[in-house]
Amino acid sequence: MKRRIIKIDEDKCNGCELCVNACHEGAIGMVDGKARLLRDDYCDGLGDCLPTCPTGAISFEEREALEYDEEAVKKNMMKKQQGEKLPCGCAGSNSKKIVRNINNISNTSNNAESMLTQWPVQIKLAPVNAPYFDNAKLLIAADCSAYAYGNFHSDFIKDHITLIGCPKLDSVDYSEKLYEIINQNKIRSITLTRMEVPCCGGIEHALKEALKKSGKFVPWNIVTISTDGRIIERL
Repeated sequence: MKRRIIKIDEDKCNGCELCVNACHEGAIGMVDGKARLLRDDYCDGLGDCLPTCPTGAISFEEREALEYDEEAVKKNMMKKQQGEKLPCGCAGSNSKKIVRNINNISNTSNNAESMLTQWPVQIKLAPVNAPYFDNAKLLIAADCSAYAYGNFHSDFIKDHITLIGCPKLDSVDYSEKLYEIINQNKIRSITLTRMEVPCCGGIEHALKEALKKSGKFVPWNIVTISTDGRIIERL
């Protein structure tokens, strides 16, 4: 049948994933860092994703497409809620909370264990409405900081929800994604760890812009780590 359906221009897509989170039917997913319409029959043609796209990569087109299948969409969304990994293999669609008995974890050099309590950790992949964000102490980490600072899990990740990224390598402005997370959830506090190198200023700028846009008062602090693994500044 011929009907109205979304069209994604991959050349314009910057991989921000906002459209993926805005699509209530699960019709859009990330493939090789770009948003893609995964199934025609999941798209209802209403276009909730359009206004979220910052680059104008999404539009409507009239073409031959499978009829919208509401029952298939319901089954797909149930799978997501149950934490099943979808065929697309996207880490963001396999969001889950990790339960650990922190009191029984020994963090000696011979027996260090992970303190991570959720998945995924990449800023670009984390679903903005994931339940673990509710009332969370949020850690936003420039990814190099976890490698430079030896006790990163025990000193920073413990008791926090962790998001990592590198604005230089990802070539994306994180401020919109961080704004959505802060705006749509009750965040108790935010800690940002960054390296002393200038390019890490991008992730600090993104957090400040997101907080400013949200209009919320959330206690925050910034920890700067040297390239040889020392904490050199706390703001």
